[in-house]
Amino acid sequence: MRLILFIYTLASFIRFSSSTTIVTVTAAPAIPSNEPSYANPTSFTSAILNSTNTYRKEYNASSVHWNTTLEKFATAYLQNDTTCKFAHSGGPFGENIAIGYPNATAAVEAWGNEDREYNFAKPGFTEETGHFSQLVWKDTRAVGCGRKLCGERGWFVVCEYWPRGNVGGEYADEVGRRVDGDGGGGGLRGGVVAGVAVVVSFVQCGIVVLGVWVGGRGREK
Repeated sequence: MRLILFIYTLASFIRFSSSTTIVTVTAAPAIPSNEPSYANPTSFTSAILNSTNTYRKEYNASSVHWNTTLEKFATAYLQNDTTCKFAHSGGPFGENIAIGYPNATAAVEAWGNEDREYNFAKPGFTEETGHFSQLVWKDTRAVGCGRKLCGERGWFVVCEYWPRGNVGGEYADEVGRRVDGDGGGGGLRGGVVAGVAVVVSFVQCGIVVLGVWVGGRGREK
């Protein structure tokens, strides 16, 4: 009797299991709150400068130096933004912003990799390349950035540039071709960035750049 009961129970279990759907839920990636290039001020400065100057050198622009006035402006703007509203400061400097990238180098890389779309034969501003042109603008001499952790959205990065770039009519002189003569192809592309992020560039005329980036490196907005 016990054997019959056991067989019946086992058969019922098998029948139930075969009709049961198992759902696997993958948790969202952990917020990189302790990422050194964000959490450590020295590492943050170095990451921004190194990645910025890598692109600038590749496009025949001189290296920029870190400016504490620009850094303080960016930091103050982020501190006053208690809701993490992803928007430009409207300040007097050139400005690039990004959110959601896992490290500071990746944020700069997102801006620099727009060089793929830049038309060196017909230089000028486009929504798809405004971050790149500001990044390698020859007349720019200084950069200063701030960052803030915005919950699940990740780190919000704001970089200020002086003199500002994206000045109308000056693109042919200010945005040089790559030193090897090949337009397009940034120097940091070896490091693939996974995930979703948002970047926006500030233009002198005050227009907020809106564009879409599709690919493994992120998404622009």
